[in-house]
Amino acid sequence: MKTKILITILVGLFVIALISVGLVAAKPDNPGKGRKPDKQKPVPATDVELVKKITLKGRPPHAGKGKKKEGAATGVLGEPVSGSRYAVIVGISDYPGEENDLNYSDDDAMEMAAALGTGVYGFTNVTLLTDLAATRATILTAIDSIPTDAGEVVFFFSGHGANGIAEDGDKERVDEAIVAHDGTDIVPIWDGELQGAFSEFSTSRIIFIFDTCLAGGMEGDLEEPGRIIAMATSERGYAYESDIWENGEFSYYFVDYGILQGHANVHDYYGNGTGKPEQVTVEEAFDYAKANCSYDKPTIGDSFDNDLLP
Repeated sequence: MKTKILITILVGLFVIALISVGLVAAKPDNPGKGRKPDKQKPVPATDVELVKKITLKGRPPHAGKGKKKEGAATGVLGEPVSGSRYAVIVGISDYPGEENDLNYSDDDAMEMAAALGTGVYGFTNVTLLTDLAATRATILTAIDSIPTDAGEVVFFFSGHGANGIAEDGDKERVDEAIVAHDGTDIVPIWDGELQGAFSEFSTSRIIFIFDTCLAGGMEGDLEEPGRIIAMATSERGYAYESDIWENGEFSYYFVDYGILQGHANVHDYYGNGTGKPEQVTVEEAFDYAKANCSYDKPTIGDSFDNDLLP
């Protein structure tokens, strides 16, 4: 009799546990892995800390250590893109109010848009969002408007970062976020929310570029086969900007000096020795930024076979 009672109790506890798991999975405020985030309302979060990009005073070095022989670039081009290419490019210098304003994140974004568009790579579908136009809702709407069968997707963000404990559907204890706004207050977009926003694309050819503090924390949620995540700094690091660069440091060497001016072009992929800027791959641009940044500590998650030419 005691054995039957014990078994009945254990079965009851098991059923209760299954119901509890189902309720947690069904929480409306928890987007879960692969679920689209609410454009208007971020997920609940506690212990949220805004980690501001640092504006350097005085004259920082114009360049760092120079080119390295080893890096992310292999010197071998991967498969070329097949299908249409889309980009969402975001840079926020002018946040609501004045205390959180930056100087050059909007410039970072405009130069990235120029590089992807007519300047170098010839994208025809580029959405550029800067300053007060770059709300949480407009950023997520721009991502959501990209066809799920796009051949390639690029997402660039320059601005502030944040961390906290967010109910964003991932397994992390501490989450990272890019910091947007709602027109009145700053509003985060958490790494787990970005994971959900990019979960429905059929292509594995997706490039993420983050010029923010704590940028390295984005890799864990966004990494997938074929993706590249180029980040200005580590999961706990700070990002910097200066009027000498007129950019964030990472964006200056990755985009402006590296891609637009062609200095990141190390490998002669086509064997013609021309050194044209359009031959700069994502890996080359990252290697050049990492070699030359004196303040930022760039990191990369590269799951693309060989080198990716956008």
